[in-house]
Amino acid sequence: MIIDIPKHKKLILFDGVCNLCNTSIQYVIKHDKKNLFIFAPLQSNVGQQVIQKFGIDTEKTDSILLYSVESGLKSKSSAALHISKHLGFPNNLLTVFFIVPSFIRDKVYDYIAKNRYKWYGKKESCMIPTKELKAKFLD
Repeated sequence: MIIDIPKHKKLILFDGVCNLCNTSIQYVIKHDKKNLFIFAPLQSNVGQQVIQKFGIDTEKTDSILLYSVESGLKSKSSAALHISKHLGFPNNLLTVFFIVPSFIRDKVYDYIAKNRYKWYGKKESCMIPTKELKAKFLD
């Protein structure tokens, strides 16, 4: 079993050393008015538990993951759109892209994921949340 996550929360797993990913997580935190999301780097114990439980091949899936008790696991563009759905207006307008087939959305997602370190850089280690944000992060 994955670490005990409250039913009303959604866990976002992200690449903790990616600058684009860290900036995206900061954006989600800022716009998460309902305090719905909790976070963990893919490199963390929780991240590794999810990867193992769902048999994710990290060589083929270089992605943000969204896990909830009710909905299970979502990845790539579907995870990003499901996250945006909960961030209020105008972010929730991005859900219009659900009309685009996932294989097309994921091709765009994969292109960005493949180039993210080149375009945005990479940290030496995962970000350390501030005291105020520590409660939103799992190890």
